[in-house]
Amino acid sequence: MATRRTPRFKECRHLGVNVCGHPKALKRAESASLKRTKKISEYGKQLIEKQKVKAYYGIMERQLRRYFSLALKAEGKTGEALIETLECRLDNLVYRLGIASSIRMARQLVSHRHITLDGKIVNIPSQAVKVGQVVALKEKDRSNAEFKKCFLELNASPLPYLERDESNFGGKLLMKPHRNEIPVQINDQMVVEYYSK
Repeated sequence: MATRRTPRFKECRHLGVNVCGHPKALKRAESASLKRTKKISEYGKQLIEKQKVKAYYGIMERQLRRYFSLALKAEGKTGEALIETLECRLDNLVYRLGIASSIRMARQLVSHRHITLDGKIVNIPSQAVKVGQVVALKEKDRSNAEFKKCFLELNASPLPYLERDESNFGGKLLMKPHRNEIPVQINDQMVVEYYSK
């Protein structure tokens, strides 16, 4: 299974947004030596937006192309459909609920069989979660101090499409997320333009 191993903070500075969610990720971004001096072409801007999608969701190029082809067939705007589909990935919801402190940790928790979906252990990070399904930490792992700290201290106020259940260390997908509710700084249209060439 391919995983993204690029330096997280360096990637955040290059893209200009905090894609990894770490509070110190953009600390060095204000440095004068790191300021861009060259003008970025239209293609360059589209490429950066596409790379942001990959970085936010921790996916590879082949996976993103597959999600884009699915978004083309969906109703409504292609860019919005793409982001909404990616938001419903199991590893992403584990991160959004606060069970994990980063998307990389969320992916690892799922692949190491620490997460259940409707009570059944699932080890596929890209699993699509449907409305009404419950994502939770495996009962055996709920006493782990690190997992407790993550869940109780991170993301105490979840997004409108999620409902946290602190007693069961998990939460439920209440409805399909709308693009304006998803906390990612991406220009969807530029991603569509990039793949439409």
